[in-house]
Amino acid sequence: MSESNPEPTGIQAELPLPFPEFSGDLPLLPVRMVNEYEYCPRLAYLEWVQGEWVDSGDTVDGRYQHRRVDKKGGKLPPADQADDDEKLHARSITLSSNRLGIIAKLDLIEGEGNHVTPVEYKRGKRPHVAQGAYQPERIQVCAQGLILEDHGYTCDEGVIYFVESRERVKVIFDDELRQQTLSAINGLRLVAASGRIPPPLDDSPKCPRCSLVSICLPDEVNMLRGQDVAPRPLAASAANAAPLYVQAYGAKVAKKGENLVVTVEERQAASARLIDVSQLVVMGNVYVTTPTLHELMRRQIPISWYSYGGWFHGHSIGTGHKNVELRTAQYQGSFDEQVCHRLARGWVRAKILNCRTILRRNWRGDDKPADLARRLRQFADKASRAADLNELLGYEGTAAASYFGQFASLIKSGDGDEFNFDFNGRNRRPPADPVNALLSFAYAMLTRQWTVTLAAVGFDPYRGFYHQPRYGRPALALDMMEPFRPLLADSAVLTAINNGEVRPSDFISAAGSVNLSPSGRKRFIACFERRLSQKITHPLFGYQISYQRVIEVQARLLARYLMGEILEYPNLMTR
Repeated sequence: MSESNPEPTGIQAELPLPFPEFSGDLPLLPVRMVNEYEYCPRLAYLEWVQGEWVDSGDTVDGRYQHRRVDKKGGKLPPADQADDDEKLHARSITLSSNRLGIIAKLDLIEGEGNHVTPVEYKRGKRPHVAQGAYQPERIQVCAQGLILEDHGYTCDEGVIYFVESRERVKVIFDDELRQQTLSAINGLRLVAASGRIPPPLDDSPKCPRCSLVSICLPDEVNMLRGQDVAPRPLAASAANAAPLYVQAYGAKVAKKGENLVVTVEERQAASARLIDVSQLVVMGNVYVTTPTLHELMRRQIPISWYSYGGWFHGHSIGTGHKNVELRTAQYQGSFDEQVCHRLARGWVRAKILNCRTILRRNWRGDDKPADLARRLRQFADKASRAADLNELLGYEGTAAASYFGQFASLIKSGDGDEFNFDFNGRNRRPPADPVNALLSFAYAMLTRQWTVTLAAVGFDPYRGFYHQPRYGRPALALDMMEPFRPLLADSAVLTAINNGEVRPSDFISAAGSVNLSPSGRKRFIACFERRLSQKITHPLFGYQISYQRVIEVQARLLARYLMGEILEYPNLMTR
């Protein structure tokens, strides 16, 4: 009995991971996600498993190019009922395959009888590659063909239509492409079931134009994992939208077309385009109409609610973020004493060092505060070695007392008949002087900024690691804002006072409490927002970035740390 041994080819075929017949709550994979998986497994995981999505110019243009085929048209009769000579031309047809566990919205189906051809529309021009189209697009249209075959049609080829160049590229569904398509489907299913996000691409040219680059942070993650790589500037579209603040008593905010209109006593006071609004901030007795609430929730534009005096009550948003994995990791970490201590020590150390930086930058005395700077450095070093949270609180409190004990030396003295801003130490609840009133209001605004950002990233802002959970307190927002208190809040207060944007006459005193007047609050809000939009050179990554974007990047780096992608959470410390 003889035995023949085939010659080795050097290529081992992938073992298939067949998807069981669809049942229960197993989700069908969108064929579009199979395309994304072939393009970048990490991108597919972010979109499909973690529910991340950010529009870019390419995605918006793609939807515009699809506007015609997205309108349903024509009919697709069952395969066994199609006449042999019947011409088929059906748009925007959704079909699924329980055998493969996939679902697709087919742009166009052409054919005759039960012999059909799926046509996939793509923006842009046909690429000059050997097969006429890139592999992810070829796999996407092949997967559509497999679905059609499961519905009884004969389908041996597909078409990719490039809108800009108006060219059709034929894709033959040969055995090799079919196997590659099945491997991509099974690969995505395996990655999604694993619960572990794939690593970022290594210095790939795909990354800069990706709409999720500011979420994925491929270069930043690779650098923090020890690779010798210089992060490329975040190339995602700039955030031109800004918060809309409404503080007039009895004001009404209503949606009119694509605009938000603010009226006071039936007279229009202001308006803003919805695409220019990043969030709506209402202070005091302001009425927001129900259609406006619905539209803002649909667009995932948050509404922040303040008391008239500036206390942050909370925020409203639509259904919220879908990233259950991140919240699970957050909750698990919050019950891990080592994780809590490690994060808390880093936050307090960064806060003290940033306080030291603000003192050195803004000192107005003749002699530089060398002794104070040295003490703050010592407190920061001790905080990084604190044995427990109580010891850490002690170092933080002592450093804060030293810092605010000399805060008056950072404030410009008045000349002539001008009134001075006197400051004799930090007090609150209620603030007893104008400087403390500004600090409290700035911290409330910073809390709101962090609460909204953390919720948008996928965190629960109310479950922290350093600040203990308490009813109504966004503990994680308070944790994350610690290093940013001096950089954003204190700095904005100093700028507003020293530049004369806010004056002592802009405050109202009543029953031992001091608050900003409406006009003073308006000017300080503008000063705070300017500080958020100010660009800096990132001390770790080296590129230009605004503080507003820094806040989002830091939130996403915390997510990468909690989910095990990086070993340490890097705090922002300016020089």
